[in-house]
Amino acid sequence: MRTIEADYLVVGAGAMGMAFVDTLVTETEARVVLVDRNHQPGGHWTMAYPFVRLHQPSAFYGVNSLRLGTDSIDEIGWNQGLYELATAGEVCAYYDQVLRRQLLASGRVTYFPMSEYRGDGRFTTLAGADYAVDVARRIVDATYMRVTVPAMRPPPYPVAPGVTCVPPNDLPKLRAHQRYVVVGAGKTGIDTCLWLLGQGIAPDRLTWIMPRDSWLLDRARMQPGSLFAERIKISFIAQLRAISDATSVDDLFARLEESGGLLRIDPAVRPTMYRCATVTRAELEQLRRIGDVVRMGHLLRVEEDRMVLDGGTAARDGDALYIDCTADGAEKRPATPIFDAGRITLQSVRGCQQIFSAALIAHVEAAYRDDPARNELCVPLPHPDTDLDWLRLAQADYANQLRWLDDPDLTAWMSAARLDLFGHLIGHLLPPASAKPRVRDRILGIAKSVFSATATKLDALLGEQTSLATP
Repeated sequence: MRTIEADYLVVGAGAMGMAFVDTLVTETEARVVLVDRNHQPGGHWTMAYPFVRLHQPSAFYGVNSLRLGTDSIDEIGWNQGLYELATAGEVCAYYDQVLRRQLLASGRVTYFPMSEYRGDGRFTTLAGADYAVDVARRIVDATYMRVTVPAMRPPPYPVAPGVTCVPPNDLPKLRAHQRYVVVGAGKTGIDTCLWLLGQGIAPDRLTWIMPRDSWLLDRARMQPGSLFAERIKISFIAQLRAISDATSVDDLFARLEESGGLLRIDPAVRPTMYRCATVTRAELEQLRRIGDVVRMGHLLRVEEDRMVLDGGTAARDGDALYIDCTADGAEKRPATPIFDAGRITLQSVRGCQQIFSAALIAHVEAAYRDDPARNELCVPLPHPDTDLDWLRLAQADYANQLRWLDDPDLTAWMSAARLDLFGHLIGHLLPPASAKPRVRDRILGIAKSVFSATATKLDALLGEQTSLATP
């Protein structure tokens, strides 16, 4: 067994692992061993379906030190008028560039692809070589969030012989079918429905199995740059006002929907799910064209002549192609302390912003001296799943933002972090660094007061909802 010395052993070269290593290498002289089971960096992107695109602008994705894409505005398609969304191929090529031209070129990163981590700083390569890493600082777990895509596992329900059920990856390679059954209502299900409609498949040839309806975010309200500054400012103030004026959780969702902050596919069905999925208004119009939406819970099995679901059965078309979109790409994992003795466990510290979170954790590791201080700044937020999780994430985001605004050095770092989507949004409300100190301090004081009141109100609404749910 060979022994390697390093300051950090990072397990996982997915999006979070790459963002962490990039910031660590940029801000310190640390030596890093990066171990990954895939053949190239990018994690789940290496197995993503070919037509997938980011659900947020490329400007907010990747690593802090290198821009992803060209910051261009889409001129065609259902994302027209908004900032570009990178494809799976572009994301994979980008991470390969980051690895080779920046991380490996630094001379301080050693990369082991196709390697299985065994625990305790040990791993085995594809060739069968065993290594042990003598870690001076920490082992970093960049796999804790367990991102899973359909191509990584078979469907979680039995499928009768003769029935074709494939992951979205296979769609572009298959012959045409009379009917397509999309199983799952998350981001992957949305992408698959839109891809089929975009290929000219008539909506009456689609069946969409939707166990739960989801609240969706309007992507037009998550854009960088001055072009959208006024729109972002208006929508952010509308969110603050909706929270302030809400008399109950149901009233809050009604106000958020009325202001355009949250969207739903069917106006007649109240969503009970929230997974941070974004759509444009044009995409929403397309999704609403699908009339055969099966709302009978999860698919339990596909038999020769019918589908069996939680809430009953539905007839099965003989030539239907099933597309399994049920993998949990953002599993709701229990929160655990991020900084521990000899260990870092990467998790989200801002709602639905895993990549920025990983970069922030690396900065806090580099810039702060003790773990209690680090953990106070980096409070983990489990991925959302239910509608109430929107409130929990928002409450935690405002509470975390208050902590960060109390630290001038951290605030300065975040203002320059291109991955910080939420920071870009509230940046339209805060004064620039060039503002006079008195003006800046006064406006920051107002912002802190508003954020504090907003977090308190969300906490109260959640408390009331818990009381109502308790028998």
